[in-house]
Amino acid sequence: MPAERKPGLDNPYFDWSPIATRPKLTWPGNARVALFLVLSVEHWQWKLPPEGYKSPELPGGVSGAGRPFPDVITYSMREYGHRVGIFRLMKLLDKYGFKATVAIDSSIAGNYPYLINECKKRGYEFIAHGVAVNQMVSAKMSESEEREHLKTSIDTVAKATGSKPLGWLGAEYGESERTNAILAEMGIKYNLDWPNDDQPYAMKAPKGEMYSLPLSMDLDDTFNHWYKRVHYDIYTQMIKDSFDVLYREGEKSGRVLGINLHPWLSGQPFRYKLLDEALGYIAGREGVWSATGSEIMEWHKKQTKR
Repeated sequence: MPAERKPGLDNPYFDWSPIATRPKLTWPGNARVALFLVLSVEHWQWKLPPEGYKSPELPGGVSGAGRPFPDVITYSMREYGHRVGIFRLMKLLDKYGFKATVAIDSSIAGNYPYLINECKKRGYEFIAHGVAVNQMVSAKMSESEEREHLKTSIDTVAKATGSKPLGWLGAEYGESERTNAILAEMGIKYNLDWPNDDQPYAMKAPKGEMYSLPLSMDLDDTFNHWYKRVHYDIYTQMIKDSFDVLYREGEKSGRVLGINLHPWLSGQPFRYKLLDEALGYIAGREGVWSATGSEIMEWHKKQTKR
């Protein structure tokens, strides 16, 4: 039997909103572009629990399919991020005075207080990012399992940082059909799993409120360097070109340049050097607002509700 068709999109999470028809969006100081930098700080679990689900294409290691337990090389590559890489990236953001939003899973949040303090000293915002990178939310979970997973993630970040997280980024952007509604019910205000826009927009939720913030999948470092094997000098130019186009369009209505960086990957010395070039290019322009996810969401809400 053919599926029931209704006017509009075939999902219940948001309305279609062509960007050309929207009212002008302005940012603080009449900035053209909101620079939204996300640092994804993730733990690769030494041993995946029986109920865990790992994306079959999860980046890291020397074998796409993974190696027999213990997969030491993947564990070590990933751990480089929170032993070395993150300090390099924080130093780089310090250099340009850029803010970060830290997507942190509960395994890191609950066990690395030194990292939490270093991020807090810089005024970074923390958002929930699941339990571990090799436990992706999916429809394979029952509702009770998913609720427990999300609650553990949110509560652990709240306890470790002293503030309840307002944002969410799923491990490997994983969701079930229930995820958005459950997150809104649990007090999450914005979601980064939907890379389908250059401006924030309101999502639908039975309880609570939810916004989607732009986080470009095409500029995600793991998507480029691991999946697409893009050379880093090309990636650097991609960031510059993306910024140039958004900056030009932002003269008429504000845009968001959202970049997701993983310290285990972009914190490597040779990548760091070229990322420095890209961020320096952006820092050299007037009309850029470096902001956290909550700051962008709240500013957008004021604009759209007036």
